[in-house]
Amino acid sequence: MHRLIAVAALTFSFAAFAAPDAGTPVPLQGEELKKALYALGSSLGKNVADFSLSKDELTEVQKGFADEVLKNPPKVKVEEYLPKLQDLFRTRKDARAQVELKKGAEFLEKAAKEKGATKTNSGLIYTELKAGTGNQPAPTDTVSVNYKGTLTDGTEFDSSYKRGQPAEFPLNGVIPCWTEGVGKMKIGGKSKLVCPASIAYGPGGRPGIPPNAVLVFEVELLSVKAPAPQMQMPMPGMSGGMNGKPTGK
Repeated sequence: MHRLIAVAALTFSFAAFAAPDAGTPVPLQGEELKKALYALGSSLGKNVADFSLSKDELTEVQKGFADEVLKNPPKVKVEEYLPKLQDLFRTRKDARAQVELKKGAEFLEKAAKEKGATKTNSGLIYTELKAGTGNQPAPTDTVSVNYKGTLTDGTEFDSSYKRGQPAEFPLNGVIPCWTEGVGKMKIGGKSKLVCPASIAYGPGGRPGIPPNAVLVFEVELLSVKAPAPQMQMPMPGMSGGMNGKPTGK
């Protein structure tokens, strides 16, 4: 498991925050510094979410973290415990996956009974919130959407609204739930997609998304762009391209 999260904090990428041509950074002070450090802790915490730590267990993690940052002598042989850490990770993630599976099934059952909801053969639960009037996208089209994604408990894990910029992508290049659900919409429309794990991220999950998690999206379809037509080469022995006029006698 790539030395697992060897340790999880090390997977945190500060390069992701490096803005090109940002100039000389302004030193943070006071409350702004505290908020930035809190954001650092929150980001690091996302990398260990699958351990499902209790409050007491988190205290032990904080001790190890503090000793490493402050260059104190480690209280355990870290290299010796990395394999055990991997086992703990797998055990906790598998246990959480089973919990999510049961919780998700109950959520899906209730969602399918909501007013206006339609359940498809894939398990997608589709609810139109606002009818669109424009084109309906094909799987090969590129769509532009605004959306918000939440877990079944209402926790928001992603939002184009908060980023202040719509998302654009080929419709067949995303999770099956989106390919199917957005494919039912028309430009200007808004819908709710309740996605079973089997057509979302499955037992693997994603950062911020537990394994086997049911996902809920509110999606607004802004535009649809068909793929550019491919140039077709003339057939051998033919002139005029698609005119179909033979060159020979």
